[in-house]
Amino acid sequence: MAHLGGTANNSHSVAVQNQNNDKGSVREETAEEKVDGVDLTRYNDGSVKLRNPNIELMDQDILYHLALGSGSHDLQEMFGDVKFVCMGGTPKRMETFAHFIMDEIGYKLPAGTQLQDISAFSYRYSMYKVGPVLSISHGMGVPSVGILLHELIKLMYHAKVKDPIFVRIGTCGGIGVEGGTVVITEDAYDGLLRNSYELAILGKIVHRPAILDKRLVRELKSLASNDDPYETITGKTMCTYDFYEGQGRLDGAFCEFSETDKMAYLEKLRDFGVVNIEMECTIFAALTHYAGIKAAIVCVTLLDRLKGDQVMAPKEVMNEWQQRPQILVSRLIKKHLAQMGHLKSLASTPSSIKSPRRFKLVQQESEAHE
Repeated sequence: MAHLGGTANNSHSVAVQNQNNDKGSVREETAEEKVDGVDLTRYNDGSVKLRNPNIELMDQDILYHLALGSGSHDLQEMFGDVKFVCMGGTPKRMETFAHFIMDEIGYKLPAGTQLQDISAFSYRYSMYKVGPVLSISHGMGVPSVGILLHELIKLMYHAKVKDPIFVRIGTCGGIGVEGGTVVITEDAYDGLLRNSYELAILGKIVHRPAILDKRLVRELKSLASNDDPYETITGKTMCTYDFYEGQGRLDGAFCEFSETDKMAYLEKLRDFGVVNIEMECTIFAALTHYAGIKAAIVCVTLLDRLKGDQVMAPKEVMNEWQQRPQILVSRLIKKHLAQMGHLKSLASTPSSIKSPRRFKLVQQESEAHE
């Protein structure tokens, strides 16, 4: 099933297939934003609309991996001013980014207060809010990012956020690219070099196009400075489900291919235009695109995979490298906030708990799924 009905406009799609074979059917979806003139991903005021009618029928929606709920928290009061959602693998990296972006945009906390992990009671992800910027850890790999994106997109809906921009800030392995290089992803591919994200839904394989916002890619590239002591490039990114065998490493617990096989594969990737490998880009691109949310991926390479498998750079060097994509993303955020007239000190909001009883239930629900 490719269309919800009518004529699709403003759509990016891949060819539709319905194949009945021993492996079940395959469905490749379009991600059209409009059908018969009706916007599927936005309300008239620009706020996020969900492609799931069931949510509107629920008494409350518990985002238990975030320790938040639509009945327990005033999500619009807490998050309605969000413009940027930045995410990366580890809690420590995103806490560091939260403090960094707080200084960059001039956000001021009231005296005697400090940044708090909003999702601390989930014990899964860490989330910090710095004015119009959310900084969130997404864990490692496709499943972890997918869970987070479902709940973040629902959070945008409940908070009535208008036109948010999602950015993944991460690390990766380069293909013919030296360690410390900043890579802005143009297109996301899986391990079979398909520009889509594959998911089994109700026993059927679904492919959703993994598409990122091209204008955002060009804008980020334009913000790289000639004075930066490192290179910033754009290119294709490959996503794998594994750090070792899936990325052609020879140093995992298992390996059934040779150095020659590995190098032939990596050269094939380079010839195809792949400049880096990581473990999240396809689902990040696919779900944000399906939700109609502008998104970008900015990573730093930790090594050139054509020269080895293990990350050998000293810790202090890697720490500095990981700041590089954060600097580029901060330039994007400052530019947009300045254009909106929002680049100023902001006071933090008071407590946004609507129902203490439901708030406690949400905490208990999150803890129960530990």
